[in-house]
Amino acid sequence: MTDRPTSTDTTTFPDPVYARTVLAPLYGHAKTVFAEPLMRINRAHCVMLAETGILAGDEARQIAAALAAIEASDILAPSPYTGAHEDLFFEVEGALKARVGNELGGKLHTGRSRNDLDHAIFRLRLKAVIDAMLDVARTTAWTMLDAARANKGEIIVAYTHGQPAQPTTYGHYLAGALETLLADIGRLDAARALVDRSPMGAAAITTTGFPVDRARMAGLLGFAEPTLNSYASIAGVDYVTAPYSALALMMLHLGRVVQDLQFWTSFEVGQLYVANSLVQISSIMPQKRNPVPIEHMRHLASTALGQAETVVRTMHNTPFTDMNDSEAEVQVTGLAAFATAGRVLDLLAAVLGGARVEPENVRRNIDRSCITITELADTLVRDEGLSFREGHEIASAVATAVVAGKGVLSDAYPAFAAAFERLAGRPSRLDEDAFRAAVGPEHFVAVRERHGGPGPAAMDAALETYRARLGALEEAAVHHAEREAVAAAALSEAFGALSGAGG
Repeated sequence: MTDRPTSTDTTTFPDPVYARTVLAPLYGHAKTVFAEPLMRINRAHCVMLAETGILAGDEARQIAAALAAIEASDILAPSPYTGAHEDLFFEVEGALKARVGNELGGKLHTGRSRNDLDHAIFRLRLKAVIDAMLDVARTTAWTMLDAARANKGEIIVAYTHGQPAQPTTYGHYLAGALETLLADIGRLDAARALVDRSPMGAAAITTTGFPVDRARMAGLLGFAEPTLNSYASIAGVDYVTAPYSALALMMLHLGRVVQDLQFWTSFEVGQLYVANSLVQISSIMPQKRNPVPIEHMRHLASTALGQAETVVRTMHNTPFTDMNDSEAEVQVTGLAAFATAGRVLDLLAAVLGGARVEPENVRRNIDRSCITITELADTLVRDEGLSFREGHEIASAVATAVVAGKGVLSDAYPAFAAAFERLAGRPSRLDEDAFRAAVGPEHFVAVRERHGGPGPAAMDAALETYRARLGALEEAAVHHAEREAVAAAALSEAFGALSGAGG
């Protein structure tokens, strides 16, 4: 049993209710989630204490050999909480003392606290899940980019306020979703930089009187640098709130795309077809074709958003100090958010990778919704010399005819010719073929070559920009991985030299 402060209270620690409701769950989390970073920090701290002379060489070698033996034992395997030790940290320290003696075993904790140790553990674990999430997000972004490039000429109906608005291309839509996803990836990558700092050496709150080497500890653990202010090292939670806020925004933004996919795959709209491998049937209705992965994405995105916001909101109105509110159980809840969000991204990549536009349904919807009529007004300005307001009034008369039952692509020319002569006072120079071209969705898209538009040249330029951004994100990820691999090798070599285990 861990020694407790003396008092007149003779009850035995831990209280059974406290053990069941708090200590046992925390112990379970530590075994399954945080054991590896704990032992990595123990290795690095032992190396740093030896290099700075805080530990004598022989002392460091004995401790290192004992730590290696502990890692090779079953002490880190999942097991029931017995109350013999307060937590996994004290269990490991107890095992160390059992091997090298109480005095020497207690020296490993020189110059550190569970405060800086815990935050370092959480940062290491969080950095790993952020890296995994960024990898999945970039994969989904590449899928979006490929789909946007493949569908840059596929006409769809774009909606505003839930109603048909203008034609664009599926590629243009996907490029818009990709632009937002890249911004979300950028936010998460920026948040990673806050996580990638080592609090080790901050100790309880004010650093330590021992000459610890904070930069060396950061390097051995694969952090980019140590944190600066020791108070903020154990009190600041921006390394928690930033990544979870970024994750929540990513899920919020992707959820909007999922809503569109749900709407577009409905029978009444039917402008997007989901591959059969992602469609389920009804147990009773033979005609049903249900793209249920879209529904799963919707609720999983909302679940991940809720989990991430739980972490952020738990930080609200907490004191600027070390506290349990930002620690183990909250961290585990957050890890679940990343796991759920990863499922959303994987599903989205699968759906987008196999989806295709239904051109006949799109053309039917364009014909009856009259969404190309803006370009008719523009054409009348360019080709007939009318003011935009005059062109708008004539186009409006055509839209009225379409509402009355005529299709803008099929049989609206007589209504146009009559409206033009009535409002312009002369016959139009546009014959029926020219009119059909003016209101055709292909022409509508082709002339919109402005920066960011759906026109072919504008789209090619945008897609190249997205490709370059993704490439830069990939290069940054490779840089992170290489730096951490170097750090892991350095720690393995230095610890191996101490422990005699060869790494």
